[in-house]
Amino acid sequence: MPHQYHEITTMDELHKLLANHERIERCAFQDMDFSELTDENLTCRYYDCLFMGCTFSKQMRIQIDKSCFIFSHLDVPFNCFKNSLYTADTLYKGYTTRNPDSYAQCFDHVVYQHYLQKGKTATDIKETLARTLHDHSISDALHELLTQYDERKVIGIMGGHGLLRTDANFRKIVYISKHLTENGYLMVSGGGPGAMEATHMGAWMAGRTVSQVEKGLSLLTQAPSYKDYRWLDTAFQVRELYPQNQYASIGIPTWLYGHEPATPFATHIAKYFENAIREDGILTIAKGGIIYTPGSAGTMQEIFQDAVQNHYLSFGYASPMVFLDTAYWNHEVPVYPLLQQLTASGKYQNLILSLSDDPTDIITAIEKFTDYTKIDKS
Repeated sequence: MPHQYHEITTMDELHKLLANHERIERCAFQDMDFSELTDENLTCRYYDCLFMGCTFSKQMRIQIDKSCFIFSHLDVPFNCFKNSLYTADTLYKGYTTRNPDSYAQCFDHVVYQHYLQKGKTATDIKETLARTLHDHSISDALHELLTQYDERKVIGIMGGHGLLRTDANFRKIVYISKHLTENGYLMVSGGGPGAMEATHMGAWMAGRTVSQVEKGLSLLTQAPSYKDYRWLDTAFQVRELYPQNQYASIGIPTWLYGHEPATPFATHIAKYFENAIREDGILTIAKGGIIYTPGSAGTMQEIFQDAVQNHYLSFGYASPMVFLDTAYWNHEVPVYPLLQQLTASGKYQNLILSLSDDPTDIITAIEKFTDYTKIDKS
């Protein structure tokens, strides 16, 4: 059976490959500029390789055997073969802090307008192919990043996009996420506003003092809702005030909800066109547990989808389902007693449930699971 293709996504990787081989076989090159290479590439020959969105010199094309496949860029305003996740700097390229109107010129908005023009459910084959290739590239980059982390320390936080920055739960989520990030957990969310933003705000402020967090929160509350004119701008101002280069978090938004800007507090942004891939992806990668905060229909869907995965031990074990806000989950939206009832009757099995208003209890439920599974694995 042939070896898998070896992926090359950075110029450093490419230089090392060329320095040690003249016959290059079964490599997948993604978004690479071969035209930058000089003499080091002249003696190389390529066989059974994949070139995805790469740039070549005329000489380079002579060196590529017919057993290779070349996938060219498509004429769309986004890179179909992106070899890394987005960051706030790349997603919001063209945005100027303290000038909210500049959002209209940034990359994210341009892509969203193109998405709307072509149709959320596009019918043009070039457009659907471009979106599919893009989302495949994002998934590839996301899973490559996740190999750097213990899968049982990847934690998801789910909740409503409408949660205001002035809400008590927003502050609780910030501090829960901050604590877990500081203790080696990787926080993941849908990457949008509300509870999602609070997740990444907490991870972004990891390593900072309480007074610094409170100052950042105070600045954010000047624009409590994502519908407010300065919502995005105040987030960028907090980023500028408190730069972050030590701790990471992953936001996974979608252009389907492109009217809700992605939070710039996520250090890595896996933005998709296809919402179904995005939703399933969050539940799949958060193997250390998911914290559910008040939300509406989307959050309900995620709860029961997660319950099914845990019931069937889809990934070999069940992960905690931790609920924040007892009044909401017991009475306003009584999902928690329903899950307890279904578990007691045997309709659901393997669910690890907990519910509290106290951030300390939420953190303990997550850390207890991690500690237990460490012992179990040993």
